[in-house]
Amino acid sequence: MRALTYHGSKDVRVDNVPDPVIQEQDDIILKVTATAICGSDLHLYRGKIPQTKHGDIFGHEFMGVVEERGSAVTHLHKGDRVVIPFVIACGSCFFCAMNLHAACETTNSARGALLNKKQTPSGAALFGYSHLYGGVPGGQAEYVRVPKANVGPFKIPDGLDDEQVLFLSDILPTGYQAVVNAGVSIGSTLVIFGAGPVGLMAAACARLLGAAEIFMVDHHSYRLEFARQHYGVIPINFDEVDDPAEAIIEQTVGHRGVDAAIDAVGFEAKGSALESTLTALKLEGSSGAALRQCIASVRRGGIVSVPGVYAGFIHGFLFGDAFEKGLTFKSGQTHVQAVLPKLLERIILGELKPDIIISHRLPLADAAEGYRIFNEKEDTCRKVVLRP
Repeated sequence: MRALTYHGSKDVRVDNVPDPVIQEQDDIILKVTATAICGSDLHLYRGKIPQTKHGDIFGHEFMGVVEERGSAVTHLHKGDRVVIPFVIACGSCFFCAMNLHAACETTNSARGALLNKKQTPSGAALFGYSHLYGGVPGGQAEYVRVPKANVGPFKIPDGLDDEQVLFLSDILPTGYQAVVNAGVSIGSTLVIFGAGPVGLMAAACARLLGAAEIFMVDHHSYRLEFARQHYGVIPINFDEVDDPAEAIIEQTVGHRGVDAAIDAVGFEAKGSALESTLTALKLEGSSGAALRQCIASVRRGGIVSVPGVYAGFIHGFLFGDAFEKGLTFKSGQTHVQAVLPKLLERIILGELKPDIIISHRLPLADAAEGYRIFNEKEDTCRKVVLRP
């Protein structure tokens, strides 16, 4: 089969690779009908995620049709059309029982990303996201093996096309969980750092849950304008505004700040020259620029929600400011299985239309070019969907 594979920083290729096969009796083989390039895939593409190996198949946002099933698969049959959560969860461990599927203790035999790991079990394996997260081949391919098929794959009703539901695999649940973690409700005020796919989905979900005012910070004017037109955000371009947090606070009642902030950027946030140098020298694990802005933007007693990927350690975290303001932090990978059904209902009702963010549609054969376009934000690229 053909699949998108990694060969080094900014070097991905569509190669011929062996077809996947059933390995466990609760596996399925999926014929992929649509897959997408996620913002977090760019961390892999840039060589920023450890244990990404030559030949790894990327892709954790995908859906398709069941081609083959193991003997222990109970609710799926050949020909069923399903969307696949990017988190691989067993459904029965301590954390899955609490609907914390991204913390599943049983699917990732690798060490995970914790630096101070002790004896803590690793969290869930993820599709196509390095050998820290299980080394499971991803879905930017013609076919993919899907483990734990009694727990992950979700049947899609007739009448919905692939693009309407594809983002249930990751960015829509991730944006939704970020907004729920931020405590957004009717009348809330909010800032979202990052107008990429997750930031846009967070804005859509914040509107759905009744947010009164949404600020959005980015430095790509076309993304900010899209968010303003579709979600009514107040755009702030940090290439034009030196201190976005200050600009936000000036527009809040009593200069208190917003109720919550969402960091949809993560560890590659554009920071200072010093921070960039420290990261290059491996003296800094991540850029803390977006987190510092979140802490500064939020009112006392507010919430900072972090769906953006972070790894390692951060200097200049300003935890003293967070303590003095009494802030709550909520973060982590998305528990997709817990929220996917309710989001599908919102799509069916027409309350959520995640496919409007798609800007580029390419055949899988052109996936390397899709990565380049998305990475360079060329041609007002917001989201790339690939068709095998």
